Amino acid sequence: MTLVKTTYNRRSFLKSSLAAGGGLMIGFSWLASACSVNTPKELTIPDEWFEINAYLKIGENGVVTIFSPNPEIGQNVKTSMPMIVAEELDVDWKNVLVEQAPLDTVKYTRQLAGGSDSIRTTWSALRMAGATARTMLREAAAKAWNVSVEEVTSETGVLMHEGSGKKAGYGEFASVAAQVAVPEKVDLKELDDFSIVGTSRKNVDGMGIVTGKPLFGLDYKVDGMLYAMLIHPPAFGMKLKSFDPDEVKSMPGIKDVFTLKTFNDDYKRQWSDTISFNEQVVIIGNSTWEVWNAKLMLNVEWELSAESKISMAGWGNDYEVNVPAGLESTFGHIAKMKEMAKKPGEIVRRDGNPEEEFKNAARVIERTYTAPFLAHSPMEPMNFFADVKADSAVVVGPIQSPEYMGKSVAERLGLPLDKVEVQMTRMGGGFGRRLYGHFGVEAAVISQKMKAPVKLIYTREDEMTAGIYRPMYHAVYRAALDTDNNLTAFHVKMGGIPENALHANRFPAGALDNYLAESWETDSNISVGAMRAPGSNFNAAAEQSFLDELAEEMGVDPIQFRLDLLKRAQENPVGENNDYDASRYAGVLEMVREKSGWNQAAEGKSRGVAAYFCHRSYAAQVVDLVMENGEPKVEKVYNAIDCGIVVNPDAAVNMVEGSVVDGIGTAMYGELTFSEGQPDQNNFDGYRLIRYTEAPKKIDVHFVENNIHPTGLGEPPYPPVMAALANAMYKATGTRYYHQPFIKNSFD
Repeated sequence: MTLVKTTYNRRSFLKSSLAAGGGLMIGFSWLASACSVNTPKELTIPDEWFEINAYLKIGENGVVTIFSPNPEIGQNVKTSMPMIVAEELDVDWKNVLVEQAPLDTVKYTRQLAGGSDSIRTTWSALRMAGATARTMLREAAAKAWNVSVEEVTSETGVLMHEGSGKKAGYGEFASVAAQVAVPEKVDLKELDDFSIVGTSRKNVDGMGIVTGKPLFGLDYKVDGMLYAMLIHPPAFGMKLKSFDPDEVKSMPGIKDVFTLKTFNDDYKRQWSDTISFNEQVVIIGNSTWEVWNAKLMLNVEWELSAESKISMAGWGNDYEVNVPAGLESTFGHIAKMKEMAKKPGEIVRRDGNPEEEFKNAARVIERTYTAPFLAHSPMEPMNFFADVKADSAVVVGPIQSPEYMGKSVAERLGLPLDKVEVQMTRMGGGFGRRLYGHFGVEAAVISQKMKAPVKLIYTREDEMTAGIYRPMYHAVYRAALDTDNNLTAFHVKMGGIPENALHANRFPAGALDNYLAESWETDSNISVGAMRAPGSNFNAAAEQSFLDELAEEMGVDPIQFRLDLLKRAQENPVGENNDYDASRYAGVLEMVREKSGWNQAAEGKSRGVAAYFCHRSYAAQVVDLVMENGEPKVEKVYNAIDCGIVVNPDAAVNMVEGSVVDGIGTAMYGELTFSEGQPDQNNFDGYRLIRYTEAPKKIDVHFVENNIHPTGLGEPPYPPVMAALANAMYKATGTRYYHQPFIKNSFD
């Protein structure tokens, strides 16, 4: 056991007896980010770090309910978070029930699914919550048995005193424990003593998912609710001009047709208030079928919109977004990117004198990489339920950022924040799309106007054509070689429409004496947002493809080439702002080299490698593929992952497998194009996703074993597999792949 302080205050730690049943209900606030990534001998938690509360309640029969506060988007935190609490509580997992907690900005903070941060930011405090409850139970037993608390031990929900032979289940002392003062110090388990964390536990919603239980937002309904759909402009750069509601109001089941303004003009939007079209037409009716038919019949006139500026409140800083006028096209975007790439960019990092090295280089290798706009395309389209009364509101649905959406709803409705109740359902995918909760605000405004409970539903076409998208990217990589074929300088110039993907302080920064990173951006009226591994999902694909080609030009093994650079970064790093751990980075490369048998590829198979650091974790991958009838078929993908302690191995493997399939699909087929402001793809018949027969036949996943606190897993395996695939395809075809998607693209 490791003794740690439980520094607490009224807000950080709550406990109360249950109103009925004599059980114990206990909550402990958790840290947003400030704990060390390494297991400390003694953990001190300052009051000001307490931002999120985890709750558990123990019934008189010993059954434990653990509330999971963070949104469940398929990453399985609804299972993993309670596992951490249960571990330190020392309870039998089979006696644990898990419930999704609602939004509560007093008890919880950072109730957000994004950044692969759910486990990382709550690890220490989740452990503290379970350990504190266990200590209070031991103290209750010690008092009843008239022994010292040090003599009372616990094991899987049972309290014991060896000297007297007394035993009791947690439930027997739950009521007494509720009256015990919160201890100033508690014992945390040693990592080697874990019996739940590090073992595979089934998804707590698994049975409900496979048996079709109503878990998702689209499943949620109440008696008497109305259904709503929206009609948005057909193209970016257009706005509503006029419409005639009378032509559809008489249709069966239609209750009303009106215009909706999601956010007021004078409202300073939060980062999560990104929206493509602020003014839309709403159709309300008794059923989705009736509303959908009315939507098809309604004639709406649109007109070109003028240039505008939107004030935004970001993560600690305010900023302004310029929304230009005009109807944009992919052809114009490509021309603009080529133009911008020729101009000087903003210098983000410079080490040494790269300009001089390029001037004197014996040879310069230069390559250009691009990636298109992408739709998030979650299987469950956007939807939300709202029931707004005169002085309160309840909103329910699939949302990755419930706290921020709750604030936006309160602001828009003119209600105090504590009068808006936000409940989270399970999400049928999101990948970042559900970070932007305008659809919850829309549902609330519609309910307020109709004075009735309302379910807002986007069609697939609505979701695909109304944004929000992954930006379009462009990067030029250059390398300077001397007469001995040594790498002497490295230069990357990266840009995007309307955002760039540059991570200037990541590898190979820090591994080279002469390094230059530039960036550029250009405005667009096409709205964009975070997509799985934002920025990294292009950066890794381009960088790791270039490094592979560079290794070939230098005549060295691509894995050893990376390892040699990382050795320099580890032993004698350049600069002070390198944001990766070179030893962990090298570790996954060495592991994937070993696990894949890198130098013994099977005959007839082509293989490529890539590795990348993002979201504080490290992933290295080797892709094996064969060509069948001129088409690449991925046979196997080897994965080496360093994400710190793995809480639930089965779930972790599932996340890596999903990332690999998703990444291969993105690289091969993902592309959203525009003609005169209008998306050319509006459903899955045009927007290409990977198919079952195109997924790898086998995916091997290996985790680095260490005692580093969890550092993120939902996103890190996604970016590098795109480059590993490109490098393998080159080996198979003799052609380098610079522009995504690899199968067809609009750049050339």
